[in-house]
Amino acid sequence: MVNKPSKADKKIAYDSKLCQLLDEYTQVLVAAADNVGSNQLQNIRKGLRGDSVVLMGKNTMMKRSIRVHAEKTGNQTILNLIPLLVGNVGLIFTKGDLKEVSEEVAKYKVGAPARVGLVAPVDVVVPPGNTGLDPSQTSFFQVLNIPTKINKGTVEIITPVELIKKGDKVGSSEAALLAKLGIRPFSYGLVVLSVYDNGSVFSPEVLDLTEDDLVGKFAMGVSMATSLALAVSYPTLAAAPHMFINGYKNVLAVSVATDYTFPQAEKVKEFLADPSKFAVAAAPAAAADSGAAPAAAKEEEKKEEPAEESDDDMGFSLFD
Repeated sequence: MVNKPSKADKKIAYDSKLCQLLDEYTQVLVAAADNVGSNQLQNIRKGLRGDSVVLMGKNTMMKRSIRVHAEKTGNQTILNLIPLLVGNVGLIFTKGDLKEVSEEVAKYKVGAPARVGLVAPVDVVVPPGNTGLDPSQTSFFQVLNIPTKINKGTVEIITPVELIKKGDKVGSSEAALLAKLGIRPFSYGLVVLSVYDNGSVFSPEVLDLTEDDLVGKFAMGVSMATSLALAVSYPTLAAAPHMFINGYKNVLAVSVATDYTFPQAEKVKEFLADPSKFAVAAAPAAAADSGAAPAAAKEEEKKEEPAEESDDDMGFSLFD
């Protein structure tokens, strides 16, 4: 007979495996595993096979192994994983792209019925339409205040009804009705809660950021830094162009209001002294715009103008 390993042996083997993974991988996804069955977890492992490893276990055992491993190796950054081990969670060690791995994990969701006492993860809405139930089943609908009518010998729901709200517990009546209607409103799978990458911990929403989002956030940060620098008159690389322009505007205003002049102000003074020059300067641009329109119209006329008929087309010749 083969001797079964004792609990102590299992703990030693688990500790050794976890320490090996901590040495080999620098990226870890912490995922909630509530209501995830063994078959479903096995499918997730198969889907991630190659560059990722899923490890489940008790939180106290994982925390202890991480602490001991950090003391042995001197790698204190892995201690950032300990605060994340709360509730029914598992660790996904990966060398692949974090976004792709997270999306792959999200694919493996399984529909589940609404069981009594279960906290609803989403709102449950019963759609209108024929239920296929006979009129003797109307008691279920009356208890839940769902408007119905009898149509061709079956119960029909008149309007959509929000049966369960997100965060509420499923009651016996709601569970029985959904079971009779064949509705499996919930879907469960591994849900990524946090991301650990070389000692840094961040939310999985960060993985959804695109380059355009990053550029937009950077531009917003530069804009705020520039506004602050201008408000306190503190020169920065971003605020310097605005400071030069504002300084030029102030000097130009003084020059226009006084007899003081400088080369960059002479043309402005010349235009202010003779406002007709504004019209002269604007004329070429206006002419260019107005000239473009007739040219386009002529081209359209040429396209629409019918071709002249030749003598041959008219069916006779002038020499006949």
